[in-house]
Amino acid sequence: METGSSSAIRTRDPVPEDEPVWRQLWTGYNAFYGATVPEEATWRRILDPASCLFARLAERDGAVVGFACAVLHPGTWSVEPVCYLEDLFVDPGARGAGVGGALIRDLTDLGRTCGWKRLYWHTRADNGMARRLYDHFTEADGFVRYTLVLR
Repeated sequence: METGSSSAIRTRDPVPEDEPVWRQLWTGYNAFYGATVPEEATWRRILDPASCLFARLAERDGAVVGFACAVLHPGTWSVEPVCYLEDLFVDPGARGAGVGGALIRDLTDLGRTCGWKRLYWHTRADNGMARRLYDHFTEADGFVRYTLVLR
């Protein structure tokens, strides 16, 4: 499904042929956070229509320059599903051109069309570039996240 456009930015569902560029961006995402998040079966689940994990890609001038990975899930505070934007990454050479905003607007539009209750995400407190973008959409909600690693 193709939805949003922002100037020369087009957002769309990934297709199998996007795997090499997605993997390249995923590697950049890991490097940005200084993390080693094993890809394992992520790409396969993104393409599986039965999976609650999905992705959207952003193209500029015909090249994939960013992605958003999200999880659609039920919640206890509404009967409508909620969407967790888990990963958002834009190629460093495309930053500042509206790609991240286009991906968030795309998910917002998709959520309104599909009847989601809300879209939510988090970022590191010291990620100033991301926070400046996110502040255009909504204020931080004041919640503090706790993470207990089990494996």
